[in-house]
Amino acid sequence: MNRAAPSNPNPSVSFRLSKAELVLVFITMLWGGTFLIVHNVMNVSGPMFFVGLRFAAAALFVGVVSARALPGLTFTELKAGVLIGVTIMLGYGLQTMGLQTISSSQSAFITALYVPFVPLLQWLVLGRRPGLMPSIGICLAFIGLMLLAGPNATGLHFSEGELVTVISAVAIAGEIILISRYAGQVDVRRVTVVQLATASALSFLMIVPTQEQLPDFSWLLLTSAIGLGLMSAIIQVAMNWAQKSVSPTRATLIYAGEPVWAGVVGRIAGERLPGVALLGALLIVLAVVVSELKIRRSNDALEQANTAPREGETGH
Repeated sequence: MNRAAPSNPNPSVSFRLSKAELVLVFITMLWGGTFLIVHNVMNVSGPMFFVGLRFAAAALFVGVVSARALPGLTFTELKAGVLIGVTIMLGYGLQTMGLQTISSSQSAFITALYVPFVPLLQWLVLGRRPGLMPSIGICLAFIGLMLLAGPNATGLHFSEGELVTVISAVAIAGEIILISRYAGQVDVRRVTVVQLATASALSFLMIVPTQEQLPDFSWLLLTSAIGLGLMSAIIQVAMNWAQKSVSPTRATLIYAGEPVWAGVVGRIAGERLPGVALLGALLIVLAVVVSELKIRRSNDALEQANTAPREGETGH
């Protein structure tokens, strides 16, 4: 979508997608399909070993393709890659831990909370109070989470899997903020290699404090790690590339489709959420959309504000 204001004073909503936005739609579909795969792999591997193996494969794929660009690595790219890599390890690691005990559909919808968490995180860390629509989105997300996490509970209760998945959503919100922060200052190929390698190394290191047992050889584990590694490489490169031209708002609205795709895949595989939980999932998706809506004045008002000369100006 062009950023220039349309000539029609009362434009209709445009659903035309740019090439970068179409790429984000594609990777969102890929992303949504990974939940069920990871859920199944947890039968043969611990979470941190699998995440480490997955991102090692992803780093290798991107590193081979980007070999000629790597010698130009700058300090800013190294710093950005390490910071983003930390959030990736936390986000995917905790999400994978949660998938040991909750369904892929439930995990996907809880993970989608990273969208309303972005303005909330900016408020808590940077002191930037969220506006009206993000605040409404946060409230809807909280209600949706209550319904999704414990539709049969009599009080506020989260299982361990649900709790770590909520925390993973906070980490993913941090990843989105950092990617947008550095998107225009770094080379996509180099920073992607650094962040994937960082996420892999930290995940393998986490095996020690979590006392996770190393898995036996499994073709399911190996093929899933390689396949998801390739998908992760495509997803991370695409996010870093596309968010150079796609605003965070547009990108986030596209990412909102991720839990929907995951829910479709999970339902095909036989997963069923209770009716109240489905209502909670719907509220979370609604929260994602609402939190990114902007209340704008009409184009006429904007044009008058932009063209009217200020006091003391000649208006030329």
